[in-house]
Amino acid sequence: MPADTERGRNITQPNLQAKADAWHTELLRRAEEIEINRKLPQDLANRLAGDGFYALCTPVCLGGTGATPRDYALSVETLARADASAAWCAFIATTASYGMATRRTDVFETLLKQPDVIMAGVFAPMGRARPVNRKGEAGFIVNGRWAWGSGSQNAHWIMGGCLLSDDEGAPVLDGKGKPQHLAPVFKSADVTFIDTWKVSGLQGTGSTDFEVNDVFVPEDRIVRDFENARDDLAIFRFPGFGLLAIGIASVALGAARGAMDDVLELAGVKAPSGSRNTLAAKVMAHRGVSEAEAAIRQGRAFLLETICAAWQAAQSGPVSIDLKRDLRLACTSAVRSAISAVDTLYDLAGGTAVYRTSPIQRRFRDIHVASQHIMVQKGIFDLTGKLYLDQPTDTGLL
Repeated sequence: MPADTERGRNITQPNLQAKADAWHTELLRRAEEIEINRKLPQDLANRLAGDGFYALCTPVCLGGTGATPRDYALSVETLARADASAAWCAFIATTASYGMATRRTDVFETLLKQPDVIMAGVFAPMGRARPVNRKGEAGFIVNGRWAWGSGSQNAHWIMGGCLLSDDEGAPVLDGKGKPQHLAPVFKSADVTFIDTWKVSGLQGTGSTDFEVNDVFVPEDRIVRDFENARDDLAIFRFPGFGLLAIGIASVALGAARGAMDDVLELAGVKAPSGSRNTLAAKVMAHRGVSEAEAAIRQGRAFLLETICAAWQAAQSGPVSIDLKRDLRLACTSAVRSAISAVDTLYDLAGGTAVYRTSPIQRRFRDIHVASQHIMVQKGIFDLTGKLYLDQPTDTGLL
């Protein structure tokens, strides 16, 4: 697989997978603590950032890990095998850092190079940004409230997607008649958190709402058009929305693999009610484990295949619509395959799986919440299907 380079220097991280594996025991041990807190303990977030998992796709020259998209996917998957919430926060921080890296400003370069800095953010344009000039400095007055602010309570800098607005708050349209989207980056002190994250799964992600009121953000802390902002490195030619979807798919696959670990351990000791034999001796377990294993591997194989194809194309130029289509389809399909596997494994575990002492119930809840993210909802099948059938559709979010 081609390695990304900066001035001829190989910036892949050969020890990245080993670093991710080294987190397994601690994340398993602290999974209940993470859930009870409803956000990552700050010490975990700080150390994950220190190990490079919060800036996986940001180039080394900008203070990041410099991982390829494939290594990013494998790292997030490995973390999720232990705890999906921790992995989710890692991919959110990674994509937020990446988004900031797409904008060439001295301020962003300085922020990204701060030791162990943690970024977070929501790309959806839930805010309004009105252009102003304050004491000779161009910028925006921003108001808004954002949902699903994963990892934001651990972060130093937080991004919030906005629509450009006029003085009355109405969207300003571009030359094609579409609202203009930009993303201001706030200091954590400028953000107010609203305790809304009382949910069924991914409880430890701290994905609470946050808001800002009349906050001034200078022009050099604004991310614009991150999909097309720069193309000087292959990672910036790789589909930005694809990176976001890869993170979700990798969390789902890791959670499914974790559920398989749990069931294989359980099967050797549990005797179903009314039986003298362990679950491992039952025909239903043989079939269920095989079906779940096939679903996980099929989803994973398609995902890695499309990641590698898009990455190879990005080495030399733009990634085609066809490759972007395949990547988004693979991400969505991987999530559905992972859900199928976890549902099968949950059924196999029987009554044991319903107790909070069983990690299987946590995997079940986490993966079903992950599937609700707009980047991997079933509507993606409609989008990709139109493209396969050569029907008109909006490809702006591929």
